[in-house]
Amino acid sequence: MDGTGTAVRTLLGTATDRLAAAGVPSPHADAEVLLAHALGVERSRLGVLAALGRDVEPAVAARFAALLEERADRVPLQHLTGRAGFRELDLAVGPGVFVPRPETEGVAQLAVDEARRLAAQGGRPVVVDLCTGSGAIALAVAAEVPGARVHAVELDPLAHAWAQRNAEETAARLGAQVDLRLGDAATAFGDLDGGVDVVVSNPPYVPPGAVPQEREVAEHDPEVALYGGGDDGLEVPRRVVAAAARLLRAGGLVVVEHAEVQEAGARRMFDAASWADVESHRDLTGRPRSTTARRR
Repeated sequence: MDGTGTAVRTLLGTATDRLAAAGVPSPHADAEVLLAHALGVERSRLGVLAALGRDVEPAVAARFAALLEERADRVPLQHLTGRAGFRELDLAVGPGVFVPRPETEGVAQLAVDEARRLAAQGGRPVVVDLCTGSGAIALAVAAEVPGARVHAVELDPLAHAWAQRNAEETAARLGAQVDLRLGDAATAFGDLDGGVDVVVSNPPYVPPGAVPQEREVAEHDPEVALYGGGDDGLEVPRRVVAAAARLLRAGGLVVVEHAEVQEAGARRMFDAASWADVESHRDLTGRPRSTTARRR
């Protein structure tokens, strides 16, 4: 930024046009994130640099151009920066792990609210996150409900490695601790049977043959994190519900994310006599996104 390169404003304008032409849904925002990443500054700093008429050095501009071409080829923005925001957290992500989505923040909120309610009553709520992926939900609960005892499990070794990294980073930054395990959500935590207050899960739930429309998802999110099995995509979620029935104490809450078209099927997962107070919840766009129930 010494006046010998290309102006910040010019780079952003060209980059936005390039991403828009490639069909990227949020071209200007993505261009800003990538330029800030290439510069090593906060995104909010770009407006100041543009207003001051600052230039970007050729080496940085070349790095930005390379990132831009990958994004135009629909490599996920989070893979290019190596980070994904989730509620109050900044998580490490990349190939091999499902990138947490904004709609899952509302799923986490349901678990946080229940844990906070129990903590306010003087308890130390026990929370289990099944199919944790990057660890997003478990770490959000641990960070936002300091008195909670949070446990999480992930089946895929690659995703588990990302979750472990995030757990270590979150513990170092915030002091939030999570008992993270590598294993099957259906059988994990036998040592906690009947003693859990909240079970929360964003399991794989995409039906077979329903290839995600977004290239970022279809080409880069791991299949093990997407497809839920069975004709309706709810085979894994049903296993999660069965595990929740085993883990939860009487009155305990389970929260399960699902697709908007699976609301009725998700409610049927709780038809057994062991469940009560079944309730559907919508995300910020108004779409059915999760279902909760209480253990009788």
